[in-house]
Amino acid sequence: MKPKPSLRTELVFYLTYLTAFAILVGVTTSLFALSIAPATGVVAIVVLIALEVGIFVIYGRSLVQRLVLRPLSRVMQTADAVADGDLAARAPDAATQDFATLAERLNRMTDRLLDAQSQLVRSEKLASIGRLAAGVAHEVGNPLGAIGTYVEVLRRRGVDQEVITGMARELERLDRIVRSLLDYARPHEDPLVPIDPAHIVRGAFELLRAQGAFRNVQARTDIFPQTPEISGRAHVLQQTLVNLLLNAVDAAPAGGTIIIGVRRWAYEPGQSLSKRTNDPSSAVFPRIAERRPARIEFAAGQPGALLFVADSGPGVAPEDREKVFEPFFTTKDPGRGTGLGLAIVARTVHEMGGVVWVDKAREGGAAFKMFFPIATPR
Repeated sequence: MKPKPSLRTELVFYLTYLTAFAILVGVTTSLFALSIAPATGVVAIVVLIALEVGIFVIYGRSLVQRLVLRPLSRVMQTADAVADGDLAARAPDAATQDFATLAERLNRMTDRLLDAQSQLVRSEKLASIGRLAAGVAHEVGNPLGAIGTYVEVLRRRGVDQEVITGMARELERLDRIVRSLLDYARPHEDPLVPIDPAHIVRGAFELLRAQGAFRNVQARTDIFPQTPEISGRAHVLQQTLVNLLLNAVDAAPAGGTIIIGVRRWAYEPGQSLSKRTNDPSSAVFPRIAERRPARIEFAAGQPGALLFVADSGPGVAPEDREKVFEPFFTTKDPGRGTGLGLAIVARTVHEMGGVVWVDKAREGGAAFKMFFPIATPR
C-alpha cells in the first residue's frame, strides 16, 4: 500500500508550484503586453495581474479547502457527534497522513470510550444480576430439596414410575439451573497466578477425549510452541474451555470439525487470526473490519495469548455475537439451555483480566476466542 503524503509536504509542494507558476505567468504576460501595446502596456499589465491574482486566489482557496478545511470539518463533525453521545460515529479516512492519523486516533479514543461505557454497564449488570441470582438460588434451592424428598416418598409408595421419572428429570433440570445461578453469582477469590495456557488447553482436550465426548466429531488441537504464560486460575480456565468444547460438540454436525488451540498474539481490536499450523502457505483469510471487545487498560498491540475453540456448526449470527454473553440469552431450543453458560464464561474471563468474543470460524461455524495479556513478573 502506497504511503500517504504528509500535509506539510502537500502544502509546500502546491504552494511552491503555485508561486513559481505565478511568477512565470506574471513575467510572460508583462512582456507580452509591452510587446503588443507599448503605450497602454502598463494598464494591460495591471488588468492581467489582477485577473491572475483572482485565479490564484480561487485555486489557493480550493487547495486549502481540499487539504485542510474539509478533512478538519469531517473530524470536527465526528468529535461533535461523539460528544453528543453518538459513540457509533467514526471519522472517515483522509488523503494526507496527518489527518488520517488524527482520524485514526479519534476513532481509537471513541472505541476506548465505548469499551469503558460497555464495561461500566456490564459491571453494574453483573452486580445486580449476581445479587438477584444468589437470592433466587437460595430461595428456590430449599423448596427443590423438599420436592425431591417428596418425589422419593412417592416412588417408595408405588406411584406411576413414568410420572416419577418425569418429575425427577424436571427437578434435575431445575437443580442444574440453580447451580448455574450460583456459579454465576459466586465471585472467585483465588489469587491469579502465572499459568501455561498450552497446558490448560491440552488438559481440557484430553479430559473430554478420555470421556468419549468427541466420538461423533473430528476434534484436534492447534497449539503453537512458546506460548507465553498468562495470569489466571488454572482449574477455572480449564472448566471454561470444557464448557466451550461441549457447546462446540452440541453445535457441530455428526462428523463435523472442532478445533481448540492457543498461540502467542498481540491484541488488536480489528486484527484477524493468523494462520494455523496446518494451513497451506498460500492460504489467505480475509475478514471485514469489525470492532471487537477490549479492556480500557489494554495498549495497542498488547502482547499475550489467544485461546480459541472453533467448530463447523451453524455459527452465531452477527447480530447475536454480543448478546450470547448476556445472562439468560440462548439460541438453543427450549429446554436445552439455560442461557447462563456463556455468561459464566464471559464473567470468568473478565475476572482473569481478559476479553472474550465470537467470530465466524474458518470451518464455517463459531469461533470463541479469549485473549489474556502476558503474566506480569512478581
